[in-house]
Amino acid sequence: MILAFYPADWSPVCGDQMALYNEVLSFFQKHNALLLGISVDSKWCHSAFRENRKLHFPLLADFEPKGEVAKTYKVYDAAEGEAQRALYIIDESGILRWNNLSPRDTNPGADGILDALEGMSRQNASGV
Repeated sequence: MILAFYPADWSPVCGDQMALYNEVLSFFQKHNALLLGISVDSKWCHSAFRENRKLHFPLLADFEPKGEVAKTYKVYDAAEGEAQRALYIIDESGILRWNNLSPRDTNPGADGILDALEGMSRQNASGV
């Protein structure tokens, strides 16, 4: 499971980040990884954003109680009232295998995610 926390649906950087993940979704799926986008926006905002961007992965509305999931992962920015830009990969056993925290105005891209997934696949193949 890939958890992609981001500040807001309609911000330019977030829109670019989610669009990129939509484009490379098949590469995530090749590693049996499900992607979940998470922000504090409402389900209605997510629905419009997902439809507008033609996203093919679910978006979690961490809306009420506001930022509860982001707080669990320690990426809630109380001053801004939104999630920080953070990525987590959790394996089938529920173990956190990789994470990344990016500056608010920086799209972290997909390379780190893909490198981590490939590393996990190599470990699984070698039985480590």
